[in-house]
Formats: sequence, C-alpha cells, structure tokens
Amino acid sequence: MSTADPNRVILTGENPFIRLSAKDGDANTTDASFWRILFCPAGPGHVLYLKSELTENRWRIYTDNIAMARWLQKTVQGMLNPELLDVSIPAVDATFSKTGDPRYFWTERVAARDEDINLTWHDIGDPLLIHTQPNATPGRPYGVCTVLVPALAARLSRNGVDAKGLPWPREREGRPFSTCALAFSESWTEAR
Repeated sequence: MSTADPNRVILTGENPFIRLSAKDGDANTTDASFWRILFCPAGPGHVLYLKSELTENRWRIYTDNIAMARWLQKTVQGMLNPELLDVSIPAVDATFSKTGDPRYFWTERVAARDEDINLTWHDIGDPLLIHTQPNATPGRPYGVCTVLVPALAARLSRNGVDAKGLPWPREREGRPFSTCALAFSESWTEAR
C-alpha cells in the first residue's frame, strides 16, 4: 500500500490567521490571512490579506511576490474567502520578518511604505494535524494537510494602533480551538 497522497501538491508553506470580533459570534472586525509560501506555481513569497477597521473595512494586500498573491486569490485564498477572488484589489510591496517560539508566542511583521503591521499569537494551545481530500466537501476543490496551533490570544496592530475585537474559543474535531491560529507545515492539493 502506498503512503503517498495521490493528489497533486499545489502549494506548501504556512498560513496563520487572526479573526477578531467585538462579541463572540459577531461578524469579524478584523480578518487577517498571512501566507509564507515555500512552493507554488507562482514561486515563493509572502502575502498578508487584511480587512479591518484599521484598513477602513476594505481589503488590503501586502506582498513581496505579486504573482504568487494573485495566484492564491484565484485558487486557495479565493476559495476560503470569495471576497478575495477580486484580483483588482491593489497590492502593496512589503517586506516580511518573524520572531518567536510557536510553543509560547509568534509574531509576523509586515513593513510597507508608511505602514508597519504586527500580528502576534500567544496563549498557544495543543496542535491538531488536519488532513482533507480535494472535493470531499462541496465547494472545496482543494485538500489540505496542516498543523493547526490554536492561539487563545492574538493582537494585530497597524502603525502602533491595535485592532479592536478579540479572539474567541472554538472547538474543532472535539478539541479546543480558537478564531486565531498558527497554521504550519501546510500543503494544499488538487485532484490529478
């Protein structure tokens, strides 16, 4: 029996996210999807998709590889959030750095002209290994294998101003989870 996944790997990297809201169950006041891509058809790079009161509730895209950012919008990120299928959303050139130990805290920094954005996850929970197949769920043509690390606390700031809202506890597969998480060793697949 083969131990290899039969699907085509289309990307591998990381995809930590922060979703904040004023009250549990309310619409997100901040939605941030950060990607560090090691491999995809458009090459490696970083991208942050951010919508918050800090961005006047409009999507902002920060990247060091515009081709990769647009490819993600047309594929996995667009599937995860259809608002981001719009490739006319302007993308800003940015540089990226990280610090931390994911057992305790993790910070991603995004620097663009006149902008400094910090995303920090802490109060880290137990990791979950998730593996899904392409087309297993209607509307999800891609499969994923990822290590999700819930963060019970998270903060996003832009130019020194913190986003409003809080992360909220969730349950996933019967285990404690959160609206904010680190997603490491993440590989997305499509059916051959």
